[in-house]
Amino acid sequence: MWFAVLSSNEVRRKPVGVRRLGRDLVFWRDSLGKVYALEDFCVHRRARLSAGKVINDRIQCPFHGFEYDGNGRVRLIPALGKNYKVPDRFRVNSYPVYEKNNIIWLWSGEGEPEKEPKFFDDIDEDFAYAEFRELWNVPFPRAVENQLDVMHLPFVHRTTIGRGNRTLVHGPVVKWIDEDSFIFYVFNEVDRGQRVKRPEELSGEESRVYLEFIFPNLWQNHISEGTRVVAFFVPVDRQKTMIYLRFYVKMTGLKPVDSIIARLSMPLNRIILHQDRRVVETQERDIRKDVLVQGDLPIMEFRKRLYKEKKLIDFLFGGGQ
Repeated sequence: MWFAVLSSNEVRRKPVGVRRLGRDLVFWRDSLGKVYALEDFCVHRRARLSAGKVINDRIQCPFHGFEYDGNGRVRLIPALGKNYKVPDRFRVNSYPVYEKNNIIWLWSGEGEPEKEPKFFDDIDEDFAYAEFRELWNVPFPRAVENQLDVMHLPFVHRTTIGRGNRTLVHGPVVKWIDEDSFIFYVFNEVDRGQRVKRPEELSGEESRVYLEFIFPNLWQNHISEGTRVVAFFVPVDRQKTMIYLRFYVKMTGLKPVDSIIARLSMPLNRIILHQDRRVVETQERDIRKDVLVQGDLPIMEFRKRLYKEKKLIDFLFGGGQ
């Protein structure tokens, strides 16, 4: 499966070392701008490749100058000369990467990727956006499920987007688009003693508010045709998640102006996210101990899809790091 793991502006010609999915990785670009990802160590004496530099579209180890191509093969050992044929065992693991929508995806899973990663079809290049990112001390499922939770708004966000005391949650309605993405519709209102409706009693088209999730880690809040909040949640290791938040705007038809609007809107988005963080970082780590209710339907659907990924489940709940 494809994981969105970095914003494109984080990777330039200079190598960058990050931890993703419990692995230490190095990313860099060649002279044509193509992105590569390898394990972040030299096979020789285990120095960090991310401390090196890019030479002739190869990444060079800072210790003894070993040069690696984008497939993880050592192509030059300077001490043995340019004519030395480097044995195949001098290699590190490489990972397929894909770049679009100013996001870098990393392939993690069985086999080789057969198709490109999916992004939200209704966000085109005419949108401007502003972005910030921060590291949360929470496991990946907790970070994702916070944005799938339709019941917490009047409590966690009572001074911002949760105003109105709409504590009663009808449904919600979840509609799968394909095997990896679903839309969910929200029907919250003030509790006046009315009966809570089941999902099958509701129609998604009646709701003006809807959200979309693309497995494993992309989320969109469709606020209006010209305003969206997008987030992707990146597992750093089993206990930490890097959260990228983007505010997309297409209001004026002038992208530079919309970029300014997006940037000016980010302080409020940061406040809202920090209201979440204050609570989510108190949650017990293991999601398997939760007792869910009807309003948690989007979370239930996410977990059904999550539990199909054995390798990811082993990483999240298995032994070791």
